Amino acid sequence: MDNIFPFISLLIWLQVKHFVADYLLQPPWMLEGKGHIRNPGGYVHAAIHAVGSFPALVFFGLDMGIIFGLGASEFAIHYAIDHAKAIHSRQHSGDIMTRAFWAAHGADQLLHHLTYAGILAAVA
Repeated sequence: MDNIFPFISLLIWLQVKHFVADYLLQPPWMLEGKGHIRNPGGYVHAAIHAVGSFPALVFFGLDMGIIFGLGASEFAIHYAIDHAKAIHSRQHSGDIMTRAFWAAHGADQLLHHLTYAGILAAVA
């Protein structure tokens, strides 16, 4: 790879976007909506993630068809991960001080970050 800077920049964008979308832009109605197919909370949250990736993918110079394909994929994958975690969390509710709570949270975050590795691989 001749110039790694665009890939590192894309990764940094995706990581910062993830922090903002997951930790700063989730009001209670969005959090409560995860794990409920008929509730818009999970869908809106996943859409924020997909839309947040858009500027970096445009800046990277990708074709709009590829950008929309990656965005749709990110939306679907993010929604599915959060939906599964919400259902798991309701069935195995644990105190924030338990290993089980942090294992579930860590697995959720790992899957999201592996999604970003997939985006980088697709872009490469």
